[in-house]
Amino acid sequence: MVDQSSPINKQAVLLREALLHQAIEQFYFGYRAFTAPPDRILEQRGLGRVHHRILYFVARNPQLSVNTLLSLLNVSKQALNIPLRQLIEMHLVAMETAEHDRRVRQLTLSASGAKLEAQLTGTQMKQLQTVFEQAGANAEAGWHRVMLRLSAQN
Repeated sequence: MVDQSSPINKQAVLLREALLHQAIEQFYFGYRAFTAPPDRILEQRGLGRVHHRILYFVARNPQLSVNTLLSLLNVSKQALNIPLRQLIEMHLVAMETAEHDRRVRQLTLSASGAKLEAQLTGTQMKQLQTVFEQAGANAEAGWHRVMLRLSAQN
């Protein structure tokens, strides 16, 4: 059994903590770099990151119900109300009644909403493609495993 108070074990614990702090900082700075280009585009329209998330998920899931969007974003109706209404008023997102159930509201992107979403997400796709190519196939596969496990903890 290893003595928890040994100098060697304390050094190992301190090294592990330092590496975890480094990972947190890399995650933070990486996320900041990842969101900066679309944030600049959104800012020109008076929009923010939450608007991009809405556009992104509606683009990936045409006729997405509002309740499903709430679940995907893990936000309250109150938190979604204003940004979604802004996107609808700007004619970037359309809300229609579902044919199968008149109580269900479904979301789709307009042509201009699809164009904006493609521009926003396109900047991030190019960025990821570049860093994945630079880091190599094993790094990309590892990144996907880490992100999958991280997202599963929510």
